[in-house]
Amino acid sequence: MLDEILTNKVLVVPLCAWVAVQLLKGFIELLKERRFDLGFFITSGGMPSSHSAMVSALATAVLLTAGPDSAAFAVSVILAMVVMYDAAGVRWAVSQQASILNRIVRELRLRRPRGEVERDLRELIGHTPFQVIVGSALGILIAWLCLGIGSV
Repeated sequence: MLDEILTNKVLVVPLCAWVAVQLLKGFIELLKERRFDLGFFITSGGMPSSHSAMVSALATAVLLTAGPDSAAFAVSVILAMVVMYDAAGVRWAVSQQASILNRIVRELRLRRPRGEVERDLRELIGHTPFQVIVGSALGILIAWLCLGIGSV
């Protein structure tokens, strides 16, 4: 049974897309920040969206294996849409709110002892629409390359 799970391309390809894009994101942050931080390779948010890559690779893998008229493809497309909307909408709004709250906390630090103020909230939680589009395109490309363009 484990062998069947590990050889299930519809499962493995999206996971590989997520790992590949997460590593790419880590290297982009490494170049941008000019310092090594393991968190760059495992955190959510940032460019490109690994969530979008994973669900786009999933939908593409299902398309290439089950066909465009399958219920599995329909479900995977709807799932991808929800995840990408959430990444660019709700989670991005949370990122903006965290940024504002961190500014408020910095102002409080000027008037209070540092120990009384909580640590900064993580601001990089969501994605811009561009980050979602790039992540989605990478996911589709990775799935297409792994499963073969001639499969359609």
